[in-house]
Amino acid sequence: MRTAVVDIGSNSTRLLIAELDDGNVTAELERRTTVTRLGSGVDADGRLADDAMERTFNALAEYKTEIDRRECDTRVAVLTSAVRDSANGEQFASEVKRRYGLEPHVLTGDQEAQLTFLGATSERDPSDRSPTLVFDIGGGSTEMVIGAGREVTFHVSTQAGVVRQTERHLQTDPPTEAEQHKLSEDVHEIFVKAVPTQERSAVGHAIAVAGTATSLAAIAQDLEPYDPERVHGFMLTSDECTRILARLAQLPLAQRREVAGLHPDRAPTIIAGALIFEQVMDLFGLQRIEVSEHDILRGAALGLGASHS
Repeated sequence: MRTAVVDIGSNSTRLLIAELDDGNVTAELERRTTVTRLGSGVDADGRLADDAMERTFNALAEYKTEIDRRECDTRVAVLTSAVRDSANGEQFASEVKRRYGLEPHVLTGDQEAQLTFLGATSERDPSDRSPTLVFDIGGGSTEMVIGAGREVTFHVSTQAGVVRQTERHLQTDPPTEAEQHKLSEDVHEIFVKAVPTQERSAVGHAIAVAGTATSLAAIAQDLEPYDPERVHGFMLTSDECTRILARLAQLPLAQRREVAGLHPDRAPTIIAGALIFEQVMDLFGLQRIEVSEHDILRGAALGLGASHS
């Protein structure tokens, strides 16, 4: 069965077209990412902005052409933080279905975390019972989910995303140390309230998914062009994260856009992303984190794509 999944996030809109057989992804035929910044302004205004929706619709029009060409059996869209937090999110989801033929799923934070965990652990040994953290730093939120094997034991969606935190705290270009410190303090407070101590202490291994993590792994390796095979499974250490952050924080936006391994459209939010990444490592006392290309897109293909066949 061939399934198309579109992930409409706060910062980016992404496409996965995959072949499924007996509950497994047997081939990934197409992957695309477009930075659409749908969540821009939602934190302040409580609504999706017209220009942000238009950027997203333009990306979806391109994706629809590819989905039609590939003759996909099922077509689903997952919509996350920006849409569920906005007053006009439901109307936007209806337009996604009407214009592009995608079955929309406006996910709760819990559903988002479950599908993210499913995607990240889909190729791991299900009999491995060591507690594993999977986290996704998005545009509007950071999802953290802990589980063993395929079983989720704890999950939380926090209001600490790269677009949201950049808009709240980073007004200078490049951002001042004081602004960075304020952002880190804000995120630390959010995380400490969200994750109980016993959950933090149980975790010995972590997997980071989505754009911030994959960008940091690519920057660490100076990947130009981006190479998903070298990003997937890369172990990012806390020292390397600190080094990358120090380098990026000295560069104005125009120069950040030129950094090897970083997509230019992610340059405006990567400093917030790296600061949030650091706070996750600090919260769980981790020195290294595995970066994965397998995220909510794969989880949605497995968890939702099959259900629409």
